[in-house]
Formats: sequence, structure tokens, C-alpha cells
Amino acid sequence: MGMASDQVVFATPRRGIARVAVAARQFARYFVGSGAALAVDTAVFSACVRLLGWSWPVAATLGFVAGTLLLYLYSIRYVFSTRAMRDNLPAEFAHFAAAGVFGLGLTQILLYVGIEMLGSPPELVRIGAAGVTFLSNYTLRILLLFRKTSHA
Repeated sequence: MGMASDQVVFATPRRGIARVAVAARQFARYFVGSGAALAVDTAVFSACVRLLGWSWPVAATLGFVAGTLLLYLYSIRYVFSTRAMRDNLPAEFAHFAAAGVFGLGLTQILLYVGIEMLGSPPELVRIGAAGVTFLSNYTLRILLLFRKTSHA
């Protein structure tokens, strides 16, 4: 009986450490994917503003859509093995994109404040806004999509 008690005591911390390790790997991979998505987003944004002369709200939207698509494909392929909507890709992408739309709204607010109110360079503001958006989107996506389902 003492043996079973010891196994429970020692198994729980190891299991917790393993979960933390998995979460850290996922976060690191998501960070890398987000960096690639940010590069695409920023390139599209900058090209639209600087080369095409488009307004920053339109440029930010197009850049965000391009980055979101890249990050979704990367996330389901390389980051998350547990997916609540694995069997329904259209619904999964819709939820992934919905978190992105929340992030887009947040990004637009931050861009407005940085560019219009503070007069900062658009690319600098965009990169700063990306950090805030990264954390909010990661959290929403974990909660909505990349978790075990209750019946699994």
C-alpha cells in the first residue's frame, strides 16, 4: 500500500512537468509561426502603404488576413496535436479566424493610437501591436480550439 501512495506522489509532479514541457514547446512553435505570420503581415502591410499608397486600415486588414492564413496552416501542422474541432476544418478555421478578427480589432485600435494620435512610424507601431495581439490570440485559440474535448 505504501508503494501505491509513493507512486501517486511522485507520478503527479512528473506528469505536471511533462505538461509544462509540452506547453512550452507549443508556445515556442506558435511563437515561431507567429513570427513568420508577422513577417508576411508586415510585408503586405508595408507594400500596400508604401508601394500602392493604400490607407493603413485597408493595408492592416490585408496583412492580417495573409498572416492569419499562414499561421492557421502552420499551427495545425506543426504546433498543436490536440484539436477540439479536428473533424470539422471549416468550423475550426472559422473559430481560428474569429480569434484573429478580435486581434485585428485590437490591432486597429493600437495602430490608430500609435499612428494617428502619437505620429509614430506605421511599421514600428504595427510591430508593437503585434506583441499585444500575439498574446491575446494565443490565449483565445488555446481556449477555443487547441484543447482536449470533454468527451475525448
